[in-house]
Amino acid sequence: QVQLEESGGRLVQAVGSLRLSCAASGRTPSRYAMGWFRQAPGKEREFVATISWSGGSTYYVDSVKGRFTISRDNAKNTMFLQMNSLKPEDTAVYYCAVNWGSYLVMSGFGSWGQGTQVTVSS
Repeated sequence: QVQLEESGGRLVQAVGSLRLSCAASGRTPSRYAMGWFRQAPGKEREFVATISWSGGSTYYVDSVKGRFTISRDNAKNTMFLQMNSLKPEDTAVYYCAVNWGSYLVMSGFGSWGQGTQVTVSS
């Protein structure tokens, strides 16, 4: 079982930037996709971004395209989410997850972390 721990969330002002990290530990397969999800107050958890095991392919939800960048460092079993031009609607608890299948199959994600709070003020 893989354990995930998110970090980096904090209060930031609109148009500011923030970088989230997700550290994986425990039993980590050689190849697995990773992804970021978020859950705003009163809303269901939604997909944000995903990255293939090699880091060569990525996919983003329309609302963050051009602003967020997902990346990973497999040598350190760590994934990142660089968030630029933040908006108040980005406020949410951000979670990372792993997927032993395709990075494009959302139903395959699991092993969720506990999340890190991102709050964007106006």
